[in-house]
Amino acid sequence: MAVLGNPQNTIEVLNKYKFVVQKKFGQNFLIDTHVLDKIILAADITKDDFVLEIGPGIGTLTQYLCENAREVVAVEIDRMLIPILEDTLSAYDNVTVLNNDILKLDLNALVQERNNGKPIKVVANLPYYITTPIIMDLLERHLPLINITVMVQKEVADRMQASPGTKEYGALSLAVQYYAKPYIAANVPPNCFMPRPTVGSAVISLTLHTDSPILVLDEKLLFKMIRASFNQRRKTLVNGLNNFADLSFTKEEIQQALVSLGISENIRGEALSLGQFAALSNVLHGIKKKIQPSL
Repeated sequence: MAVLGNPQNTIEVLNKYKFVVQKKFGQNFLIDTHVLDKIILAADITKDDFVLEIGPGIGTLTQYLCENAREVVAVEIDRMLIPILEDTLSAYDNVTVLNNDILKLDLNALVQERNNGKPIKVVANLPYYITTPIIMDLLERHLPLINITVMVQKEVADRMQASPGTKEYGALSLAVQYYAKPYIAANVPPNCFMPRPTVGSAVISLTLHTDSPILVLDEKLLFKMIRASFNQRRKTLVNGLNNFADLSFTKEEIQQALVSLGISENIRGEALSLGQFAALSNVLHGIKKKIQPSL
């Protein structure tokens, strides 16, 4: 069996099937065994684990997952890759390949059926154009997950683990950190892929919180506030929240809530920590409940 982490073997497989890389699917195949080892290590894959892999490509990372995990389900959107995967994964009896769009798959049903509803690990080398939607979809579905370990564009990884007050800090940082603890396990230069991407990459591992570190009374309100705060970064938080069409608080109510938390009325959203956003959303949630007319 050809180990696909070897560049020569990858070229042979692509030539054998006359496979043409699909730009629309953002296909870049990993050709560095050291990086593959780092992904397995970062995801902490053991023989007890059920792993969901997103975007297996020609099966490079899948082979490593099969060697290290109990069971692997790999979801590939490009039907042209399915015969290649049947070939490159033929030595393994612990893998199932699904030709599907991960955003359209009922993952709760999959976890229930294949792993008795017990928590799983997700590993992916994601197309960069759809990285954020896929990660947020996985987090927002409240699936039983232990961790998500993904190869992403370096700047996206930096944004996911950014701290308040930095230029990388934004809505993505807060959304990811609300659900998980991010850790950049490895930086990956373009020459580790075929074809070479134009940007650097990084392996980031998101360990899901077993108990949320912050109390939030209204999740939807929190995320609306976060979006409003970074919609126009240069505005003060008060103006950002007040001008956001999806929120209905007066300027005075927002100022009053900030004062009650000991936060300056002139602060910008980019300076607030996740804990402060949560506290502010809880105070505003209380205001909203008070002003709703009783039936």
